[in-house]
Amino acid sequence: MELSVTVILIAITALTSYLAWKKPELLNRWMFTPYMIKKRGQWDRFVLSGFIHKDNIHLLFNMFTFYFFGRVVEMFLIYRFGTVFGIITYVLFYVAAIVISDIPTYFKHQDHSFYRALGASGGVAATVFGSIILMPLSDICLFGLICLPGFVLGIMFLIYSFVQAKKGSDGINHDAHLYGALFGIAFILIINPQSAVDFLDQIKSYRMF
Repeated sequence: MELSVTVILIAITALTSYLAWKKPELLNRWMFTPYMIKKRGQWDRFVLSGFIHKDNIHLLFNMFTFYFFGRVVEMFLIYRFGTVFGIITYVLFYVAAIVISDIPTYFKHQDHSFYRALGASGGVAATVFGSIILMPLSDICLFGLICLPGFVLGIMFLIYSFVQAKKGSDGINHDAHLYGALFGIAFILIINPQSAVDFLDQIKSYRMF
């Protein structure tokens, strides 16, 4: 595995998740808990909750996805802004995605003392959809069985996340997935408007059969 900022972020997240599993008080303090943020001003939970996960499977899935798609966004930003500023921009992008993707959840559950959430899903969704804007025709494979162009799977994912967020009955923070994805799309288009033209040109050339 080539050393990169993405790999460093994965290593940090794996370490902090492991520490949280060993120390329940740390897990509880870092958890995204809107009620505690509102009542006690613990705004750092917006960031800290993105660096802990529920269990090994949750961590593995998020970081495996982040590795492949994060590298695309990382390399693009380094190419666009140069090594130093590109790396800084990439880290800020990832952390901002974690925070911004949870803002709707905060307003929805700020008065619900029972609500808890954790994980890097917002940041991961942002990198996935940022890479889809850059490379819409690259295949994304589900469990190694079904492979679809990124933009097709992306549309399906956005619809699924929107519907499930409305239901809100399965214990998963679909709002974070949805708003993380939208942030990733908006970020790439704002810093490089030409990406919108390139995206449409690639979509026009797509032939399913």
